[in-house]
Parts: sequence; structure tokens; C-alpha cells
Amino acid sequence: MVTNAVKILLPVVLAFITGFVITPPLIRLFIKQRLWKRKSRSDSADQTITNNTFRELHNESGELSTPRVGGIVIWASVSIVILGLYILSLVIPSVTLDKLSFLSRNQTLVPFAVLIFSSILGLFDDLVQIYGTGSYANDAISNRRIKIGLIVFISLLVSLWFVFKLGITGIHIPFDGQLNMGLLFIPFFILTTLAIFSSSVIDGIDGLAGGVMVPIFFAYAVIAYFHNQVDLAAFSAVVGGSVLVFLWFNVPPAKFYMGETGMVGLTVTLSVIAFLTDAVLPFLIIGFPLAMTAFSSFAQMVSYKYFNKKRIFLVAPIHHHFEAKGWSRPAVTMRYWIMSIFAAAIGTIITLMS
Repeated sequence: MVTNAVKILLPVVLAFITGFVITPPLIRLFIKQRLWKRKSRSDSADQTITNNTFRELHNESGELSTPRVGGIVIWASVSIVILGLYILSLVIPSVTLDKLSFLSRNQTLVPFAVLIFSSILGLFDDLVQIYGTGSYANDAISNRRIKIGLIVFISLLVSLWFVFKLGITGIHIPFDGQLNMGLLFIPFFILTTLAIFSSSVIDGIDGLAGGVMVPIFFAYAVIAYFHNQVDLAAFSAVVGGSVLVFLWFNVPPAKFYMGETGMVGLTVTLSVIAFLTDAVLPFLIIGFPLAMTAFSSFAQMVSYKYFNKKRIFLVAPIHHHFEAKGWSRPAVTMRYWIMSIFAAAIGTIITLMS
């Protein structure tokens, strides 16, 4: 008999094994195709930091020799496991296989679709920066606007699914109750997704983004499990397990960077999972490192633009501020990992208690 715990843990193990099997040939493919930026950014796109500080902190040599599409490992592993179990359950009639499959219409189909479409969007952005010429190769503002516009479009479609298919029009306020928003839920969903996506700038140090994402996805797996959303719990855990494989190859010296194909897919999917588990506000605690990263960039830009070019941080996002203060990259990464585990644990406890 397949218990709920086995339904969650076995796919995680399969995702971990799958990731280790597909990663070496993918790395060889990435290197063969030279999937890294052809030209390093000699100047920061963020005018709120000095060029000298940017050059000191930015790993220019690594950028010109390390593939930037490592996020493919994550969503490829998730796809192989979720589709593999689903196809097996169709081809081989078995109660066990049927229970192991966690691709369901009401819990995981939409977040899985969002992961794939968002990751492909990110991959396109990566390829533009790799093979593009002129301003597009340097992540031009117009290119970012297109990407944000597409994320808004995806968020709009998903929010409409929440409202008109699931009948969800509100969010849970911890220790208070449900806040019904009506149709205002739609713009709230879009803005929340954009806010979480803005934290993707955390992908700036080897091992940092992956180490922060793992506890967050596992936290939401626990929350979904206790909400009796077993399929969603399995999906969240499988994503977390796939990120673990990525992290194995991303620790210094990194074999690849996550790139937009990883960060866009993970952040947008994370927003969908937060709403499905009705744990949107607790994300501020569960995903505290991401929230802190997004806020530091926003605060720096506002201060620079509206307060006579004053800087709150030496460098934004804040993890680069710690570097500028003298922290080594491993110190920043390890402390973020510790903070992420602690925040995810506290946020999970608060969510389940409320």
C-alpha cells in the first residue's frame, strides 16, 4: 500500500537520481554549445552602484566560461519524474502506480504548466543574452519589459483560473481569518508574482540561489501535506529535490549558473504554490532571504532616484552589500543557507498553527 509519505518521498528520490543521471551529459552539451555570455558586463545595469564596486564583486571571468542555463536541470528532472510516473500509471494498470502519480488537474497540473512555460520564457531570455548582439546581449531594458509583460500575462491566466475555476478570491491572514478580495484578487495575484519574481536577482553567487530555494520548496511541501494536498506536496518536494541536484553542481567552482531559465521558472511557480496552499503572507517569513533581496534592490533604487542619488547599501542586492563589507562569498552563501532553513522552519510552524 502506498502511503502519502511514500507518495512524496519516492518521487523526490527519483528526481534526485534523475538529476544526477542527466546533468553530466547536459553539462557537456552546455559547454559544447558555449552557452555562456560572449561578452562580460563591463558596466553595471544598476546605476545605484559604482562601476568599480561592480567589477570587484562581479565574477567576469566565470561569466565568460561557465554555462548560464543550469536551471534546465531542475525543470527537466521535474518533468521526467512527474510525466514518467503519470505515463507509467496509464500504460501499466496498477493501483500502486496510480497512487504514485501526482499529476492532478486540481492541484499540480497548473503549477507544473507554469513551471514549464516560465522556464522556457527564462531560457529564451538566456539565449538572447548568449547569442544576441548589441543591447540585447546586455539585458536591455526593452528586453526586460517584454519578459515582465509575459510574466504578467502568465499570472493573469493563472489568477483567472483561481477565481473562475477554483472559486478562490481571497487569502488567509494568519491568526485572523480569511480576507475576501473579490475580483481584486486578480491584480493582487499578479503583483505578488512580480514581487516574488523580483527576488530572482539573488542568483549572483555560486550556490546562493539554490541553497535558499531548497528549504522554501520543502517548507511548502510540508504545508501542502498538512493541508491534505498530497499531490501538491509531492510536486513541491520534487522541485526541491531537483534544486538539490542543481546545487550539487553549483557549489564553488560552479559547473553552471541557474540563469533565467531557473529563476523565472522557480519564482513564478513558487507564487502559484503559495496561493494554492493559502500561505501567501507567510511567504514573507518562509522566503525571507528572497523577500529581503527584493526589498533591498527596490529600496536602493528608490533612494538613489528620489533622494539625491543616496545609497542605502554599498551594493544592491544586499548579498553583494555583505561582500562589499568584507564577507567572503562562501560566508555569504553559508549564512544565507542557515537563515533560509531557519526562516522556512519558523514560517511553516506559524502557517500550520494559524
